[in-house]
Amino acid sequence: MELRQIRYFTVLADELSFTRAARRLHVSQPPLSFQIASLEAELGARLFDRTSRSVALSAAGQAFLPHAQAVLARLDEARSHVTRVASGLQGRVQVGLAGSHFLGPFPQFIQQFRLQRPEVEVALNEMKPSDHLQALRDGQLDLCVSRNPLNDGQISAALLWRDPVVVALPPGHRLASRSQLGLAELHDEDFVFLRLDSSPFAMRLFDACVQAGFAPRIVQQVVEVPAALNLVAAGLGVALVPASMAMLRADAVGICSLLEPARAAGAAGTARRTRKVAGSDLNVHGHLNGDVYVLWRTEDAAPAVSQFKNLLLDWAATLPDFARQGVDQANAPGFSRP
Repeated sequence: MELRQIRYFTVLADELSFTRAARRLHVSQPPLSFQIASLEAELGARLFDRTSRSVALSAAGQAFLPHAQAVLARLDEARSHVTRVASGLQGRVQVGLAGSHFLGPFPQFIQQFRLQRPEVEVALNEMKPSDHLQALRDGQLDLCVSRNPLNDGQISAALLWRDPVVVALPPGHRLASRSQLGLAELHDEDFVFLRLDSSPFAMRLFDACVQAGFAPRIVQQVVEVPAALNLVAAGLGVALVPASMAMLRADAVGICSLLEPARAAGAAGTARRTRKVAGSDLNVHGHLNGDVYVLWRTEDAAPAVSQFKNLLLDWAATLPDFARQGVDQANAPGFSRP
């Protein structure tokens, strides 16, 4: 049984005229008659009662019609579904992200994306940043939002927004009146630090301290930035955190921007503070950064994933400059001084 035969049958059942049905199908009458006869032979029943003046559905034809219509409806549904999946209008996107990104601008994009692509299912998977890359490589994730860029042939990354690292200080801290600090000025402080095994970003912060001439004295390690800020607010120590996260707790902690390494070295005037922070850790403004990227498998061309990534990049380009905004606000007189 061919789909063409089923289609011919339903059109003839609708028109009840070989002439009109052939015209509607853009075929001549002999091929139409042949296909109907072949279908009847396969089913072993006459589907139409024919006279010289009329064509009518037989009892068998009436029984077969709803089944034929259902087959064609399912075919149309399948065609529509495939078209929508191929164009990225339907599908599923698995996104990996750290818990802190739920507090940043990313949820705003998810809201807009759901309005634009309501038939695309987006699954947000909260996990440690250190687990993102392996899950991406293994195909458990389609892409991830991360502060740890990587371009290695298998994984590609694109910048979403810049996010300079600032110093979060407990209320009443002796340095809380400062608008800017050199990283080396924190060498005698207690630190609340992101767990070094939880994120390459945490290791970058630790290495930046070492390159500034000291190993941070860590009194407490946490997995997420908000937890670090809460402990700073409780007075346990200082923390190095992205500006976008620090500004969420500006009512509870002091915030100081970090001097560029060269400026900090000049101000200190000591050899141990002249080491440069690795260039990959500095954004365009010269500040230690927690810039946010989207990462994806380079050879993965799933339409819904590509659409999600492209729309995310377009949306991120409209965001305010967190790097400039964060530095300017942290430098403003009286900013976040509990």
